[in-house]
Amino acid sequence: MPSARSEIIDAVRQLPRKTPSKPGVVIAHRKIEKKVTQEEPGLTMKEYNPSVRSLLDEPEQSSGPVYRYSDEELNEFKELITKRLDNARKELAYLQGLITRKDEAGTDDTDNRFNHMEDGSGAMEREQLSQLAGRQIQFINHLEKAMIRIENKTYGICRVTGKLIDKARLRAVPHATLSIEAKKVMNK
Repeated sequence: MPSARSEIIDAVRQLPRKTPSKPGVVIAHRKIEKKVTQEEPGLTMKEYNPSVRSLLDEPEQSSGPVYRYSDEELNEFKELITKRLDNARKELAYLQGLITRKDEAGTDDTDNRFNHMEDGSGAMEREQLSQLAGRQIQFINHLEKAMIRIENKTYGICRVTGKLIDKARLRAVPHATLSIEAKKVMNK
């Protein structure tokens, strides 16, 4: 006498198999749902079709032999990043000076201390300056990582699609690691 489990397995094996319409796309997830009908209760298979597909599901073919920027182009980007890095470090030093009040020449103790209502404004200003300094530190870290990618000759390659990022985008945002098309897909 066959068990219920073996009957289910036999029923699943007898169902027609659909082949994917695109080669290389494998549908890995299938759900088994109980469907009760009046004629005969049994199990049916429901195909899993995600509404959002990943860029990794269908790898795109490379459009040409260009895999990285030339050494001259990398040197151009290196100069641009070096200038931005110097400016960012100067701005960070300025923000840190404002936070510690070194730039006020010691006038902190000569303030009028009878305005107790305004004591919170100084703390709030320091908090805003700390946030700006944190952003500046993060920007410097991104620029330093871009310099490392230039040294490794992987600068300007999108980390999602593997294609070269447009030069205009890299000039505007030199620490970019995503192409515009990958950024649009990720923002959806």
